[in-house]
Amino acid sequence: MSITSIIRPIFLHRQKMLDRYATQAQQMQMKTLLWLTHKAADTEWGNHHGFSNIKSYEQFHQSSPINTYEELKGYIDRMRQGERDILWPGQIKWYAKSSGTTNDKSKFIPVSKYGLKDTHFAGGTDAVAWYLRNNPKSRILDGKALILGGSHAPNYNLKDSLVGDLSAILIENINPLVNLIRVPKKKTALLSDFEIKRDRIAREVIQENVTNLSGVPSWMLSVLTRIMEISGSAHLQDVWPNLEVFFHGGVAFGPYRDQYRNLITKEGMNYMETYNASEGFFGLQDDPCNSSMSLMVDYGVFYEFIPLDEISKENPSVVPLWGIEVGKNYAMVISTSSGLWRYMIGDTIRFTEKDPYKFVITGRTKSFINAFGEELIVDNAEKGLQQACAMTGAQVLEYTAAPVYMDDKGKCRHQWLIEFAVEPKDLAEFASILDKTLQKINSDYEAKRHKDITLQPLEIILARKGVFNDWLKSNGKLGGQHKVPRLSNQRNIIEEILALNE
Repeated sequence: MSITSIIRPIFLHRQKMLDRYATQAQQMQMKTLLWLTHKAADTEWGNHHGFSNIKSYEQFHQSSPINTYEELKGYIDRMRQGERDILWPGQIKWYAKSSGTTNDKSKFIPVSKYGLKDTHFAGGTDAVAWYLRNNPKSRILDGKALILGGSHAPNYNLKDSLVGDLSAILIENINPLVNLIRVPKKKTALLSDFEIKRDRIAREVIQENVTNLSGVPSWMLSVLTRIMEISGSAHLQDVWPNLEVFFHGGVAFGPYRDQYRNLITKEGMNYMETYNASEGFFGLQDDPCNSSMSLMVDYGVFYEFIPLDEISKENPSVVPLWGIEVGKNYAMVISTSSGLWRYMIGDTIRFTEKDPYKFVITGRTKSFINAFGEELIVDNAEKGLQQACAMTGAQVLEYTAAPVYMDDKGKCRHQWLIEFAVEPKDLAEFASILDKTLQKINSDYEAKRHKDITLQPLEIILARKGVFNDWLKSNGKLGGQHKVPRLSNQRNIIEEILALNE
């Protein structure tokens, strides 16, 4: 009898609870909201916004403003200095370092003990629960999990208080029993220099019986490539014959799918998308035949949504989960058990169905190109690249794009910098397919491309190997959960990478 078959019954109760997502999502969300506001009623934020009197969503909606990081930054800075009962009861000692804002290089997202337990670790447990249900013959727990992590550092020299990548915080606080089936060892996993860590991880885990992978597709691919170099094997299953699943998140998997298929050619290899951000664990792909993820409605997160076309309005509409429309793009707003109140996380999603509520990530509120009214979002870009790759045999490794507002000939266009794992034989053909696909799936882009009047055909610049990693390294973001911004209305990012490309 395998270890997995012995442990499997432990997940049965939770699997039954997850079935209730289809019928009790609104009740679960209201229970979460009332628990959050009750728990934080005596904090500085709770006192100021009348949390002790909140009995309904409407009262909560009227009590607090919508917040960005800038609005909460002053409170979070005080919390990092050791102050208690500010946004969440007690003292929060962990802070996930995330991508910066307009005014700051980095954001510091509070991670409470509640947030760790009822959100982040709950998500990891549910990923296994759903995977075991979908794969009755799985032996995932008979081997080791290769989990990639970032690094952390002291927070203002406060005792036991640290800042770092969320993945490092999770590894530091993980249940000791999980460490028995996790690789690499913690000391290696938390190294700050990714290039050194990559090699050490590869040498540590190459002889292990790895059955599952967890991490960001781009960084995991880098580690796996190093393992292949050391082993001299043709395919990853030659190193780990019992490998069966990759739990991935952080960036869209589409551009990396073909590379993983070439690396892992065994039949029955599974891929499961997760939506685990610094701010919380929000979604899981529970059906391998459906790319949509289920929204996790009974964690320590209450969700609200702003229609994307209202995001720039002074008083946009805001709806709870039961007020959303299928097929519409929304900016996500969260309130969490780590003290983020009505916080705009910066991600955009589109619901594909209700009961249970399922969605796909469509981009970032600040990661888009709308220089000429074309409203190009990351979801469009990913679909366009997938089509171009499928028709040309190319494989995209990394990319970023930005508008050229006007060149020396008075022409405007989108400029794409793409690093290919496999270059197309005809770059012009690739560009043409990408351009036509974008017109097909985005009517605003199509209108601006009409007869080349507003926008001329897009331009693709070939990126040299490793230039995106060089850019991340130059910004202190190599490894961990850091990723290259895909689309931008401004040219500062693409100009920095172009300078390195030369």
